[in-house]
Amino acid sequence: MKYNLLIICTCCFLGLSTVLFAQEDLSVYSYWKYYQKTTDQLFYNELSNRAFGQLEKREAAIAKLTTKEQWQKRQAEVRAKLAKSVGPFPKKTPLNPVITGTLKKEDFTVEKLYYESRPGYHVTAALFIPDKRQEKAPAIIFCSGHSENGFRSEAYQHLILNYVKKGFIVLAFDPIGQGERIQYQPDELKEGATGEHSYAGVQTFVAGLPAANYFIWDGIRTVDYLLTRKEVDPARIGIAGRSGGGTQGAYIAAMDDRILAAAPECYITTFDKLIKSNGPQDAEQNLMYGLENGIDMADFLEVRAPKPALIVATTRDIFAIQGARDSYHETKKAYQAFGKAEQIQMTEDDAGHASTLKNREATYAFFQKYLNNPGSPTDLKVEMLTDKELHATPDGRVIPFLKGESMFSLNEKYAKELAEKRKNGRKPTTDFQADLRKKVISISGFAKFTGKNDVVFSGRMHRGKYAIEKYLVKGSGDYYIPVLWLKPEKASGKTVLLLNEQGKTEVLQKDRLADQLANAGHEVVVPDLSGVGELGSGFMKGGDSVIDEVPLNLWFAGVLTHKSLLATRAEEITILADFIKRSGTPKTLITGAAVGTLTSDLLHAATIANPFHKLVLIRPLVSYQSIAEERLYKPKFALSAVPGALAEYDLPDLVEVLSSKGLLVINPVTATEKEIDHDRANSIYREALKQAQPGGFEIKSGLKSDDVTNSVMSWIK
Repeated sequence: MKYNLLIICTCCFLGLSTVLFAQEDLSVYSYWKYYQKTTDQLFYNELSNRAFGQLEKREAAIAKLTTKEQWQKRQAEVRAKLAKSVGPFPKKTPLNPVITGTLKKEDFTVEKLYYESRPGYHVTAALFIPDKRQEKAPAIIFCSGHSENGFRSEAYQHLILNYVKKGFIVLAFDPIGQGERIQYQPDELKEGATGEHSYAGVQTFVAGLPAANYFIWDGIRTVDYLLTRKEVDPARIGIAGRSGGGTQGAYIAAMDDRILAAAPECYITTFDKLIKSNGPQDAEQNLMYGLENGIDMADFLEVRAPKPALIVATTRDIFAIQGARDSYHETKKAYQAFGKAEQIQMTEDDAGHASTLKNREATYAFFQKYLNNPGSPTDLKVEMLTDKELHATPDGRVIPFLKGESMFSLNEKYAKELAEKRKNGRKPTTDFQADLRKKVISISGFAKFTGKNDVVFSGRMHRGKYAIEKYLVKGSGDYYIPVLWLKPEKASGKTVLLLNEQGKTEVLQKDRLADQLANAGHEVVVPDLSGVGELGSGFMKGGDSVIDEVPLNLWFAGVLTHKSLLATRAEEITILADFIKRSGTPKTLITGAAVGTLTSDLLHAATIANPFHKLVLIRPLVSYQSIAEERLYKPKFALSAVPGALAEYDLPDLVEVLSSKGLLVINPVTATEKEIDHDRANSIYREALKQAQPGGFEIKSGLKSDDVTNSVMSWIK
């Protein structure tokens, strides 16, 4: 009877312990009400402030411009900035146009076709030719916004067919990821056009080219095709489009002098208003370091002054109307300097993100005037064509039909070319290491912390053989990093800075790595870095380009401002290492350990300023090259990727530099999160294996959970 009672009491105690363990308050910010305000969209706010500073510099430069000569100089500077931010275009190759069918309607003809903007990269399109037209007729290139069926959507067809009935030839083409150029199956990617653009756009950004490079080049080659048509007057070409089509139209007109008149609709605003409202949009709407290079949306209009332009806007648009008005007033100053103030116009109507009757008729009138095609601007009722009628391919999918290229496949080849260039341009080991550090700092946007070292002790609790101390540690911006410091009763003299993509609360569950390390006598410092745990609210809520709950639009904000999330985290890691040195046991040996995506952040921090005695990477991404080469990569890896990195370095290069300083790699994975076998790991890290000192670098593959823990324990000892 006593024996049974003992069992019951013991079970009750264990059960109560489990409940108490689960109910531990491991948050830090919950106590500090004042500081909680900084966790709301933390990283986005930091990037926003950086963006505002960059835009203020641009604004100061614009304010000094008064004469035509000054604006002409500015135009030359903007062209150079655009060339830098868009990246190099390929050489022009044969278009190889194919007209696949002709559709005759009552007063116009449609030619369905495709052509190659790059070899094997097919652009599907339709050329609308009115029966009644001038002998050499003006033509309008129509760019589609984010409709699944491209220019075939009713909203866009209405505009196209009205242009045609007014005597304009219209060439409408599908952007990649829309209409007949869809790249992914619905079970592969469910986010529609914005997902199609942004998912592949991450891959192009990692390789150093914005998705805009592909979109703009499609437009330039579309002009090339239009000029092959004998029906078209090459001196009277216009471009129009709404939303994403407005983006394309603004870009293409800014970079192709052959376009006379441009009317971007529901796009033009200012970046400061965009950042304060809906945030960065999908991939192609963000240029590489665009804001750092001093580019705002007004530049797309000012660079082509005094050619005619019309800003088409609505007062409740997702693109802020105040920004549209600000851009118009700024651009008008440029046109006034050229003596052509009347050639920059703006129309607006009270509506949401849509084409309104008022704006449509204003647009018709604009093109009728400036493309010299007089007539009535009255909006006409038109009969819509079906998607199938307008398909240039049998099944409405050009990539499988012609076995052609996608944005992914082109970028994959480009990334491989970059890898070959890096290999062939490799410097001797000593120079390579010094040069690599400079490249990592420059490309990532890392900045050494020079602020005040502020630490707020926030309480202590006990768990078994160790105590848990809470801290707020001043971050690299206007915020604090929440930190838990596990301190055993009998310390080993070694401290582990443990980073995990799931956050400190998850990592500190019973029998997890942090708990086991502390029970083994090691001090463990577990923070939430930007975008993780308590600082996870720094991710944008909703918005454009959120895939698998990963806010790629937040990453795009870093692209615009040249400040990667990884750079901020790397700064935080160096700050925390300094915090440990200042607050811990003198001469303590620090091991930097990371699990999952944060291994890339740790690698960068250690390459820039290695404060660690040893390093441990658990399930690290093997390379950024893997992001570019895996068609269906996991979006979460983007947040720890550095835009433009592949032009200069990759993660195995960082491993090589650190391999002589005590580095353990466990269960490396590809960008699909699939573990690689030992032979492939050895191949990827072959340079690191060559450089490593005995016992300084080790790769372990295929380890189970307990084996991972044991390997980490052995490595720390």
